[in-house]
Amino acid sequence: METRKSRFFYGYVVVVVAFFIFMAMLGGYNTFGVFFKPVQTELGWTREMTSAAYSITLLLAGALGIGMGRLTDKFGPRLVMTGCGFFYGLGYLLMSQITGLWQLYLFHGVMMGIGLAGAFVPLASTVARWFVKRRGTMTGIFLAGEGVGIIIMSLLASRLVTTIGWSNSYLLIGSVILAILIISAQFLRRDPSQKGLLPYGGSELKANGLNLVETGFSLHAAIRRRQFWLLFAMTGCFFFGVGATFVHIVPHATDLGISLVTAASILTVIAAVTIPGRILMGIAADRIGNKLVFIICFILLAAALFLLLAADEMWMFYIFAVLFGFAFGGYAAPLSPIVAELFGLISHGVIVGFIFLSDGIGSALGSVLVGRIFDTTGSYQLGFLISAVLCVIGLILTLLLKPISGEGGKND
Repeated sequence: METRKSRFFYGYVVVVVAFFIFMAMLGGYNTFGVFFKPVQTELGWTREMTSAAYSITLLLAGALGIGMGRLTDKFGPRLVMTGCGFFYGLGYLLMSQITGLWQLYLFHGVMMGIGLAGAFVPLASTVARWFVKRRGTMTGIFLAGEGVGIIIMSLLASRLVTTIGWSNSYLLIGSVILAILIISAQFLRRDPSQKGLLPYGGSELKANGLNLVETGFSLHAAIRRRQFWLLFAMTGCFFFGVGATFVHIVPHATDLGISLVTAASILTVIAAVTIPGRILMGIAADRIGNKLVFIICFILLAAALFLLLAADEMWMFYIFAVLFGFAFGGYAAPLSPIVAELFGLISHGVIVGFIFLSDGIGSALGSVLVGRIFDTTGSYQLGFLISAVLCVIGLILTLLLKPISGEGGKND
């Protein structure tokens, strides 16, 4: 085991590569709101039918995230991310050819869902293994790739859709995404031992000859703890509003007479603010603790969603976007670190995957139910109100989250 301090730590390569993968996957995925109305209008589907594709993707990604976490724990992220990148990029490309609803659900829902399962869990678990100190900061940095991706992709998609149409736009963007994902995945390594290194600040992992002994809870042990289910429920409540917003904010704004390009700029502002949100909240998680960061994010998201109920002019949408973007960006930064803090690293990937399932369930329910409410009432008001109330419930659950006392390091 190489214990001397090298001039360059490969963990930083892992963080940069994770940044680009997250940028391509989540940036591309969150263009769905830009494509939403053009696709729906041309093919004659309702908003509930169209938004169901987004929900299928999230549900499948959440369910498969558990398996992707286990595969990452066993085989490492390079193999997992290569396979996921192939499915995701191919699904995005094939979206250019859809003519029927079943194709929308297959290409976007199933194929992109399989790919998206590799976005958060393998990358977050890998970064957690490379860093003990600065874990929150490094997690926040790689997650900031989503904000950069949304800025680039939403601006690009909105302009391409108005010039070359939605079909050609999917084809062009999908080609770029596929190349980024496959190439970037080849630089990932599961943990520092594959480079003969110790993790940065590695007091949590102990060197034993050439092996690293990981400690913590198994998935079986973790799911018997109250903290596990509080995290699961908190995350579901938070992402109900996130899913509803990302799918329906652009259609909602255009319903109020705002142009597509201007409405898409709401996503751009959200994305821009997620970048400092993730980095600053990642740093804050290292300094003030993960729980307090969650509390701040819930308060900001609740304020944003209540503001959205009254928003009818662009300046109001921009204030909403700043609050929403910072909260959304900040929430993800402490999620992987708090799993490591509460449950250790021995089954970190699969536990994060299980928590990520609640992200998928919440986002899926938010997007499809709010679409259903619009189809029934002709308004998004009730859907956005439900999102805000669930956010308040999530805040209450966060306040109940306590450390696991006297049981750390058990592998039962």
